[in-house]
Amino acid sequence: MSFKLLFIHFLVTYMVLSEIFLMSFSYTTNTNCPSGYPKEGVGVEKEDVDKMQFAVNLEFLEAEYFLWASYGFGLDVVAPNLPMSGPPPIGARKANLDQLTNNIIMEFANQEVGHLRSLNSTVGVFPRPLLDLSAKNFAKIFDDAFGHKLVPPFDPYRDSLSYMLSCYVIPYVGLVGYVGTNPNINGYETKRLLAGLLGVESGQDAVIRMYLYERATKLVPPYEYTVADFTSRISGLRNKLGNCGIKDEGVYIQPPLGAENRTRSNVLSANFGSLSYKRTPAEILRIVYGSGDEHLPGGFYPKGANGKIAKEFLK
Repeated sequence: MSFKLLFIHFLVTYMVLSEIFLMSFSYTTNTNCPSGYPKEGVGVEKEDVDKMQFAVNLEFLEAEYFLWASYGFGLDVVAPNLPMSGPPPIGARKANLDQLTNNIIMEFANQEVGHLRSLNSTVGVFPRPLLDLSAKNFAKIFDDAFGHKLVPPFDPYRDSLSYMLSCYVIPYVGLVGYVGTNPNINGYETKRLLAGLLGVESGQDAVIRMYLYERATKLVPPYEYTVADFTSRISGLRNKLGNCGIKDEGVYIQPPLGAENRTRSNVLSANFGSLSYKRTPAEILRIVYGSGDEHLPGGFYPKGANGKIAKEFLK
């Protein structure tokens, strides 16, 4: 390539980069687009940190499960700084997904990486806890939900429908956790972080529930149970483990529990006032440990969750 062509290439590249810089600078300094943060107050209150960090446990769980299923590898490849040398998950692997489902889960996976980055930059994260994402662990969860052993054992990695049913188990727990944390957060930056996380987690849960609702009457091979049966059983198990009444509902319900007591369809799970249910950290640990006891680890967290709040329950 001649010197003249090199110079033209350099000039064009410089002009493009300069334009991008000027555009981004104009956006960040545009007085018509203020940050929306109060002029006074504390961005991150000291008391907010532990409460927001508790969610890091669930974000690690979701990130690893979605990454492995869609890409065939996890955080140690995608963002090796985030796990902070925490142990790799047990039994995670690539799922047998069709293109549509793989695209959905791949997007979810990258969103969860973003969630961990946002949490890290605002309140900090801790080392990834040991996670059990094995088919054996999921099989036990579904056996517990149905009250007997499924034959053959449930395998979330078998196909797209099985995987999406397994996803029904996870994001909703984080969603109701954020709703429960919200009233106890004071800093304006942590409030913004929580609202942003809650918005995306709610969207993920809605996509999963709509995916399953569209297939609600379909039998889940090789079993004689429908998709709706599976969602009802999982929701029932979470209510039982959480031990705080009904805060979880399948995609079909009886009208007394539906929106304004009128609907049997239940694409979005909500309470009597059509507001999201909420859960405390103790309730969440009872569910994700699969033990019904926040002091007794197991399930997705064989050695328990990390962070000050979860560790205090283990003492």
